[in-house]
Amino acid sequence: MKIILSILGAVILVIGLYFIWAQPDREARVLLFSKTTTFYHQTIPTAQEALTKIATENGIVADTTTDADLFTDDHLRLYDAVIFLYTTGDVLDEAQQEAFMRFIQAGGGYMGIHSASDTEFSWPWYGRLVGGYFINHPAIQEAVLSVVDANHPSTRSLPQIWTRTDEWYNIRYTNPDVNVLITIDESSYDPADHEPGPDPHPLSWYHEFDGGRSFYTALGHVEESYSEPLFRDHISGGLRYAVGDRKGADSELDYDRPGVLPSQTGFQKIVLDENLNEPMELDQLPDGRILFIERRGDLKVYDPEMGRTDLITTLDVYSELEDGLLGLAVDPGYERNRWIYLYYAPPINESKQFLSRFTLDGAPLSLHSESVILEVETQRVECCHSGGSLEFGPEGLLYLSTGDNTNPFASDGFSPIDEQAGRSPWDAQRSSANSNDLRGKILRVQPSDDGGYVIPDGNLFPPGGSEGRPEIYIMGNRNPFRISIDSHTSFLYWGEVGPDATESDSERGPKGHDEINQARGPGFYGWPYFVANNKPYVDFDFADRRSLSPFDAQHPINRSPNNTGLQTLPSAQPAFIWYPYDASPEFPLVGEGGRTALAGPVYYFDDYEKSDHQIPQYYDGKLIIYEWMRHLIFAVTMDGTGDYAYMERFAPHVEFSRPMDMIIGLGGVFYLLEYGTNWNTRNPDARLVRIEFDSSR
Repeated sequence: MKIILSILGAVILVIGLYFIWAQPDREARVLLFSKTTTFYHQTIPTAQEALTKIATENGIVADTTTDADLFTDDHLRLYDAVIFLYTTGDVLDEAQQEAFMRFIQAGGGYMGIHSASDTEFSWPWYGRLVGGYFINHPAIQEAVLSVVDANHPSTRSLPQIWTRTDEWYNIRYTNPDVNVLITIDESSYDPADHEPGPDPHPLSWYHEFDGGRSFYTALGHVEESYSEPLFRDHISGGLRYAVGDRKGADSELDYDRPGVLPSQTGFQKIVLDENLNEPMELDQLPDGRILFIERRGDLKVYDPEMGRTDLITTLDVYSELEDGLLGLAVDPGYERNRWIYLYYAPPINESKQFLSRFTLDGAPLSLHSESVILEVETQRVECCHSGGSLEFGPEGLLYLSTGDNTNPFASDGFSPIDEQAGRSPWDAQRSSANSNDLRGKILRVQPSDDGGYVIPDGNLFPPGGSEGRPEIYIMGNRNPFRISIDSHTSFLYWGEVGPDATESDSERGPKGHDEINQARGPGFYGWPYFVANNKPYVDFDFADRRSLSPFDAQHPINRSPNNTGLQTLPSAQPAFIWYPYDASPEFPLVGEGGRTALAGPVYYFDDYEKSDHQIPQYYDGKLIIYEWMRHLIFAVTMDGTGDYAYMERFAPHVEFSRPMDMIIGLGGVFYLLEYGTNWNTRNPDARLVRIEFDSSR
């Protein structure tokens, strides 16, 4: 009987949903959502009643709720738009956020009223949707508004100059692509102790976003607003825009669009090998086998057909401090030449790292085939920062990242620029900021068939070495530990592991930040003079323990006696993404805690032969980055020019153990090395894994 009743209930639900969705002339429907977790606006009941009546006047059915559990795919499908009506704080959990994202991406509408901008501060996608976040406000008072776009439904009936009384928000704007409708005259009211917003100071706007529509107005705090005919007209027009032309047989939301977030439960992590010993980097051979290296010298290959990992060889390496076997890349012409490249520290009396080419034609590796392409001189007296990532970009150019090779533990977590005699290992000016030193850089060369290399056009310094080492593409790095190159744009991405200060100090400089960087060409990225978005350190005399003046990002000068290169350096470039130990106001999704930023690949769906488990098209064009210390992976969305738009968690329901390096394999699946829980040792959870997608889940 229970089974029969369950089946009957399911049939009734399907029939009911059919009549809601498929009626050719069905009424549009909106959900008025008024959940609050911080401040509660007393205006909410009046606004709900007024919005319901305004919706009815427009032929729209309005449902009201404070229940976030209704944010599911099945329930949101009933609606054409969702109105965040005086919401505050974090009102949706992760699953509810996913459902709301999918609703908008499937073609749904959003309308935010007043404190909708005081909502979901840690969710970057929502910040782009609403267009800005509330900062503060002065006392309620009269002010003068200007209608700057009278062609929108929400402003057509408004006067060009509109004087009214309300609570006037100062807003941190989060989306430059919105279309501004109304601004406020900054001189027409008293901001009291609050900093006024920008001039012009927008208070209402609309835009198409991520497949849907968004309208926001900061107006409406005072209950009397809903008795104002002009304000009601403003809200009515915004509602019509958010709903859009949703009547008729073609009004269903399209959840099958490529731009709709796939069900996150479809991601699967398949463990291919485990109990690894400090896995560093991986690459794929043309036949589908996966090469990977471990820091203490092992080069291994995983055969997916056999489901087995074999040891190819163990290089003899110097593995003290942070050195060892660090970098691996397969030559783009491997099918023809059988070459691979390794970056490692040889166990010799000289302090050097080798970039070497080997012939891999079966196992074991032919050690006699080694051709040392490039030597990077280092010091082995003090730790830290070896970098070591290898990556081929378009046109066969080989990129190599190197760390600053500088001890960070005597500078209080700030800039290590100790210029005292005998203290050069504590001075990153001799490496990162030295145009004649290969450390603290990202190098770019064209390997040649004879085992050497040529300098490509477009590096930071010209051939010949008159200004600096011509191999340098990027300088001013601390520890660029993992890099990637966009196969379509040639943009270079890397994670920069940053310094350790937990608090800023006016006498020393900013607190530590990790960075994700994007380079569209050669440049100087600031270390050890700047961090994050060019926050300057203060020049410091370590002998006298005396602070001098902050460094100038437009005119950085390296006066260290340990510098053998240019004194006047190129202007510093800001980071693409940056975040400290504590919460980041700019990039809140990364969370809090230890920091180790790493950059992965940019995914292009059509570049891979279709397979049953391919990563969905939704991630097309997105940059994959990961946070080693926080065990997280993110997908970064960029606009048409490559600028940062927003980020989101990648595979949030999958647990990762210190993601280390990632590639996109044949068939559009991801291969990932997990370092494991503990540092500097073998770990049971140090693994080679494949990340794939099962659309049936």
